Amino acid sequence: MSGEVLNAQDGNGTVNRVIRMGTRKSQLARIQTDYVAEKLKTLYPDVHLEIVAMSTIGDKILDTALSKIGEKSLFTKELENALERNEVDLVVHSLKDLPTTLPNGFTIGAVLQRESPHDAVVLHPKNSGLTLDTLPDGSVIGTSSLRRAAQLKKRFPHLEFKDIRGNLNTRLKKLDEKEDYAAIILAAAGLKRMGWEARVSQVLGPEDCMYAVGQGALAVEVRARDCDILEMVSTLHHSETVLRCIAERAFLRRLEGGCSVPVAVNTEVKDSVLSLTGAVYSLDGADSLKEAMETSVDPGNKLESAADIQHVGVTAHNVPQCAQVAAEKLGVDLANLLLSKGAMEILTTARKLNDAR
Repeated sequence: MSGEVLNAQDGNGTVNRVIRMGTRKSQLARIQTDYVAEKLKTLYPDVHLEIVAMSTIGDKILDTALSKIGEKSLFTKELENALERNEVDLVVHSLKDLPTTLPNGFTIGAVLQRESPHDAVVLHPKNSGLTLDTLPDGSVIGTSSLRRAAQLKKRFPHLEFKDIRGNLNTRLKKLDEKEDYAAIILAAAGLKRMGWEARVSQVLGPEDCMYAVGQGALAVEVRARDCDILEMVSTLHHSETVLRCIAERAFLRRLEGGCSVPVAVNTEVKDSVLSLTGAVYSLDGADSLKEAMETSVDPGNKLESAADIQHVGVTAHNVPQCAQVAAEKLGVDLANLLLSKGAMEILTTARKLNDAR
C-alpha cells in the first residue's frame, strides 16, 4: 500500500479516515499509545484509529545490558521500518528512546506535555521506609542505565550497582520475587503511567541524579512528507516541552552520546528563559563535568512563516521558530563548553570501558 490512506465507511455511508498507530507490545508502550489515541480522538472524532503492536530488538534481547548491544535505535527500528513500508501512519515512542538523528524521511511531529522527567527509587518490600542514604552498606541497586549508575555511585558510595533488564513489569517482578536487589531505579513517568505511584519510595532530584535526554516525554514520529498527518499530530505539541527537549537533544547530539555513555541533563523554562544543565560522567562517576547555561525563548513580536525546518528531528510549526533555534543553539553551546573542558576524553574512556565489560 504505497502511502494511500485507508478509508472506512460508517453506517451513514460517510467515508472516515483510518489512521494506523504503531507501538511496541509492552504494557507501558500500549498505555502510552492509548493515551495519544485518546487525545487524537477528542480532537478528531471522525478519525478511526487502529493500533498495530510489534516487538523491537530491545524487547527481544533481554539478557544483555542495553549499552552493550551497541545499537542506538533498539526500541525504534522495527517501528520505523513499518512506517517506511506504509504499514503504519504514525508511531508513538518514549522520546528518550529516539536517537538524536532520525533516518531520512522521518520527523517527530509531536512532543506531548512531559510527565516528571526524574528517576524514582523502588524498594524491595523488606526495605520499606528506607532511602538510598539509609540502605545498609553493600546493598545492591538494579539499574540498566550507565547514566543512573555513574551518578549514584558517586553520590552513594556505600551501595553497589548491577544491571537489570526487562520491561517495567519484569523488573518489578525480579525485585519483589528474589533477594538479588535491595532496590531498583526506574523512570518516575513510566511508573505513574502504569498506575504504580504507590511503589515510589523516593524521587531523585537533580542534586542526586539528573535525568536522561527526553525522559518523561512522549513523541509521535511520522513520515516527513505526510503533511496532513503532520498537521494533525502537531496539535499535540506542548511548547515548553518541545523547547526543553530540543535543547536536550541538541546537547546530546553534539556530544555524540547514546545508550553507551553517561550523559545527563536538567532543564527548566521560567519567564521565557530556558535553562539547561548538562553533565558527562565516567562509568564509576569519579570523573565528571557539569555546566549550566540559559537563553531567552521569548518570541517577542517577530512574525514568522511556518518554515519546514526540523530541529534535532522535531518539526513544530506551532512553536515560534526563533525559540526553537535558540533552544537548539543552547544545547550545542553547552556541549561545546563541556567539550572544551575535556568531555570527549571522559566519554571516549567510558565507551571503551563499557565495550570491554
